[in-house]
Amino acid sequence: MPGENGAQTLLIDADDTLWENNIYFERAIGRFISFLNHREYTPEQVREVLNDVERESILKHGYGLHSFAHSLVDTFEKLSAGPITPELHERIHSFAHQIAEHPVEILAGVPETLAYLADRHHVILMTKGNAVEQAGKVERSGLKEYFAAIEIVPEKEEKTYREAMAKYALRPDCTWMIGNSPKSDINPALAAGLHAVFVPHGNTWILEHEELASAPAPQQLLVVERFADLRTRF
Repeated sequence: MPGENGAQTLLIDADDTLWENNIYFERAIGRFISFLNHREYTPEQVREVLNDVERESILKHGYGLHSFAHSLVDTFEKLSAGPITPELHERIHSFAHQIAEHPVEILAGVPETLAYLADRHHVILMTKGNAVEQAGKVERSGLKEYFAAIEIVPEKEEKTYREAMAKYALRPDCTWMIGNSPKSDINPALAAGLHAVFVPHGNTWILEHEELASAPAPQQLLVVERFADLRTRF
């Protein structure tokens, strides 16, 4: 929705784009694998099993700590020789729920860059996951003031972006999706006809990995090293 001053609409991802997220899950997974201490499977093999279980769990429970806890328990049940006792169940759940205790860790340059962008463009936060958990992180982040709207969706697919475009009457030729996930932020946004900006994160969740799609003309796909680099593009 460009204004007379050239303003555009920027849809911006949250987890691992504005603040750290996956590193806490990776640490929890490391503790879980050490606790399991499987005698036959290597840590890498245990992780592969967990990845498969998480894919199934997402379909049943969506995203978030509840789903993650289910995945850890299910993986333990698949790989453990003995039964899972109430004590084991509680211990495994603790690996997941310790994540909730972490404060929101804002990535470098994010507040200043959001302030810059919000002053010039129509900025909407677009994040997926558990609605209560995501809304809580938005509130604790201190970044809510920079967004004209907050969209928390259960999944980011092509239809999700088309629905957002219809809801806010966005023009695809001047709307950008900005995020760190090829699978959820970049590729489906391009498929919906939007422009996109890929902001890589060194610890992007493995289930969000995907080869970047090409942007068909006249769409654009930009790649920046850091979120702060958006100030030189917009």
